[in-house]
Formats: sequence, C-alpha cells, structure tokens
Amino acid sequence: MINLNPPLSGRDVKKLRAGELVKINGRIVTARDRAYLRALELLRAGKRLPLDLRGAVIYHCGPIVRKTPRSWQILSGGPTTSARLDRMQAEFVRRTGVRVLIGKGGIGEEVAAELARLGCVYLAFTGGAAVLAAQAIERVERVLWRDLGTAEALWVLRVLNFGPLVVAIDTKGNNLYIHQKRWGK
Repeated sequence: MINLNPPLSGRDVKKLRAGELVKINGRIVTARDRAYLRALELLRAGKRLPLDLRGAVIYHCGPIVRKTPRSWQILSGGPTTSARLDRMQAEFVRRTGVRVLIGKGGIGEEVAAELARLGCVYLAFTGGAAVLAAQAIERVERVLWRDLGTAEALWVLRVLNFGPLVVAIDTKGNNLYIHQKRWGK
C-alpha cells in the first residue's frame, strides 16, 4: 500500500502505476460539476480561487453532512461518477495544478490521455463505500462556496488512511478501464 501526503509533486505521482493501491493522509478537497464551473469561470477571468490547488487531491464527491456545534461531520462521503466532468477535467487540472483526481467509473480515454500529459493521476474509489470514506475523514477544515449547495460546495477535508484507492490511470497512460474493455472484464 502506498501512502500519499498532499500536496503532491509531479515526481510523487509519476511513481504511481496503474493497479497499485493507495491511501491518502492529509488534505483533500471535494468538487463536482458546479464547483468546477465556478473555478473555471474565476480562473478564465484572471481571478484567484479561495484556496491553492497546486499539488492537490480532488475528490469527486457530494457528501452528506451534519452541522455540529463546532464544525461539520461528514456522515457519508462516497464517490460520484467522474466521467460527467470530462468536458472540464483537462482545463481544470491545467489551470489549477491538481495532481490527483478521485472518483468512480473512470474518465474518457481522450481525457485520460490529456491528464497523463499534465501529470495527473486518476484514483478509483469503490462505489457503495460511502461510510468507509466518511470514517477516514478526521475533520472538515473549511467549507467554501456553500451557496452552491451542500453537495456542490468545496469541502476541504483532513483525512487519515483514506482508501484503499486503486491507481486506475497513471501518468504513463496506463488505464485499467481500457484494459477491462479489451479483455472483457
């Protein structure tokens, strides 16, 4: 099992190979459709994001949360389907410097190839394991863009042993989803 501690460098992710198992310790940020759109609108306009995403880990997730007296508690934090973000993935990674995307179901082949060129890997989290994901979240550090709604806001999370995750697409262009198609699962 490989442990990753964000923020990550290009060298960190270039060592990863498709099929390896990974756990993450440190900060991850959730982002889905509306957060991607807002981030890209700001960056295209020459504005800054409210947090630095260079070397970051982005988790495609719309958590179910509960407000506590002091903060927030993530009750369920399972992955969402990543391919629905494909039209924005490459530009988002290029403009932000993100090094890792986590989700379920994979991404399109063209997007995967572009992310590999940009030095970004895709890690697969098992669908249906939302409670397992929530248990690895030590705390919510910040919530940004709450006006987008709970599922679409940026949740900045501190995690410990988040995973296991499978390196599904590495920076060499190896893609487990392609192999699965070719070999009939």
